[in-house]
Amino acid sequence: MTQKVYDCIIVGGGPAGLTAGIYMARARVDVVLLEKVMPGGQIMTSDLVENYPGFPKGISGAELSFAMSQQASNMGLVVESAQVTGVDFSGAVKVLLTDTGKYLAKTVIIASGAQPGKLGVPGENIYYGKGVSFCATCDAPFFRNKVVAAVGGGDTAVQESIFLTRFAEKVYLIHRRNTLRATKVLQERALSNKRIEMVWDSVVTQIQGEEGVSSVGVKNLKTGEEKNLPVDGVFVWVGTVPNTDFVKGAVKTNERGFIVADSNMRTSVPGVFAAGDVRDTPLRQVSTAVGDAAIAAFSAGHYLEEHS
Repeated sequence: MTQKVYDCIIVGGGPAGLTAGIYMARARVDVVLLEKVMPGGQIMTSDLVENYPGFPKGISGAELSFAMSQQASNMGLVVESAQVTGVDFSGAVKVLLTDTGKYLAKTVIIASGAQPGKLGVPGENIYYGKGVSFCATCDAPFFRNKVVAAVGGGDTAVQESIFLTRFAEKVYLIHRRNTLRATKVLQERALSNKRIEMVWDSVVTQIQGEEGVSSVGVKNLKTGEEKNLPVDGVFVWVGTVPNTDFVKGAVKTNERGFIVADSNMRTSVPGVFAAGDVRDTPLRQVSTAVGDAAIAAFSAGHYLEEHS
């Protein structure tokens, strides 16, 4: 029996993947979206998204993800649960290997996103789920009236630290520089929040505890001073790592593993496109993921027309 060849396969069900799916489904392309867990992506863990147009009071990441998923479903997008483990892009028909079998397609849009980066310090893996977390929306309620450390200086770190203050008595925000990288409005909110204490020019050297986290070791990069901060939990937001293991060697990536794509979202392989956080891009936001995906779908559609 000849295996079905899709016009397009989308890898990843975050905002980029769902947007690409909406565009492809509206174009009546034979498309399927493969998602290993559930549609939504990293944005599912965000308490508040207030820089995505159309929501004057902001919207939770979960609500926004659900709305996107529902819209894609209404357009007729088929979503299947599968984790892509490898690819073969050497031929005109692209091959995707998954934990549920093999898929074939004329075009592929990679929207597999990224995951939180790790500190790489002693204790981080040991206490993951026992005080170490990468998601304030998920775990903040466990730290009601307690003291926690947050690590990072970008938008996510600062916004999630502010969210932590709804529950925690105190939040130490540890940043390796003496200024935050987050947008000014978030900086203003954090610096004026009485429950947030900044720990400038510092890095975490270790996470300690017994059954759970009890303290973090902190080193000041300017003075060399080291100290322990008694905390009940540690929240880490120090950048992202692309979900690109399955395409290593198949498409061009940068030194950090993000996929290199041009302004039309074309990768180094004809017929293969990339969109969203997985792409080598200066900004990773819902709005940029959605924009990338619209272009990727448009480009994939043109490719299909030219190769029909």
